[in-house]
Amino acid sequence: MTPTAFFITRNENMSMNGETVGAPRMRMGSVAVGALAIAAMVGLSACSKVANLKGIMAYKEANKAYQVQDYKRAAGLYEESLQSDPNQPAIYFYLGNSYDNQFKPGVEDPANDALLAKAVQNYELGIEKLNKPEDVKLQKLTLQYLVAAYGPDKLNDPVKAEPAVQRLIRLDPADPANYFALAKIYEDSGVYDEAEKVLDMAKAAKPGDPTVYMTLAGYYNRQGQFDKTIGALKERAEKEPNNPEAFYTLSTYYWDEAYRNNRLKDTEKKAYVQAGMDAIDRAIMIRPDYVEALVYKGLLLRLQANMERDPAKQQSLLKQADQFRDKAQELRKTKASGVGD
Repeated sequence: MTPTAFFITRNENMSMNGETVGAPRMRMGSVAVGALAIAAMVGLSACSKVANLKGIMAYKEANKAYQVQDYKRAAGLYEESLQSDPNQPAIYFYLGNSYDNQFKPGVEDPANDALLAKAVQNYELGIEKLNKPEDVKLQKLTLQYLVAAYGPDKLNDPVKAEPAVQRLIRLDPADPANYFALAKIYEDSGVYDEAEKVLDMAKAAKPGDPTVYMTLAGYYNRQGQFDKTIGALKERAEKEPNNPEAFYTLSTYYWDEAYRNNRLKDTEKKAYVQAGMDAIDRAIMIRPDYVEALVYKGLLLRLQANMERDPAKQQSLLKQADQFRDKAQELRKTKASGVGD
């Protein structure tokens, strides 16, 4: 063998005895690189699994802390869980609510204000991420808490509360509570026409719900619109013809107007007292042992007596009033002693 045979350059055909030497070496190098890549991927996968496991454990511990109302610890653990896996929509509600529950209304402190800011931030993130059909209930709950955070007891920001409530209405147009919340925002802001429109929308959304009519009556009463107040209460009684409380409530509004409104004419006052009497009689007919109704029957009789000019009739009415008062007191004593339970 000549000396030159021992020197093979990179550019030469690397073969000895007819066998290629370079190709196997290159293949071995590729295998080594592939093995390193796989090892790296396995390492990353293992790290990811460890991180996910830590996130799951933190989430479970956070839920335990949340259930026992340890909201500070819960918030820290939910944050830890989100760092491991930010794609957990439900956590944003619970994290926001954990901060929300730590907030103390009326306490002027930057740290306290920061808690509410974090609550709002996470509620908004939750609403954005809870976008699957199975997330609707939690999304609705998150919106409700966001509205409360913008309410008068906390941030007092009706401008930001309004679109959140409107979104609640779109999410569940059959729930009158959402309309009530929006109407309250408008009422508190002095936009009374809009408040009334929204309450009418609530009635249209759920016409069989007595709460709708009571809410309407309350609104009209605050506006000093007695006729509309009575109209709403009558509609409520029509929806619940066998509910004595519906007729009792109607009678109390008649009594209150007749007793307190000094601008009423005698004819108006007499008409209101009689209407109240008709309503209270209906309540007592449905439920004879209705103590509160018996009390108001007596009060209405006394009002009637005050307007009576015939002394004999006046005394008769007062005597009846005493009888209903005494009956109400006897029933209270009986119920307090447990007799008949």
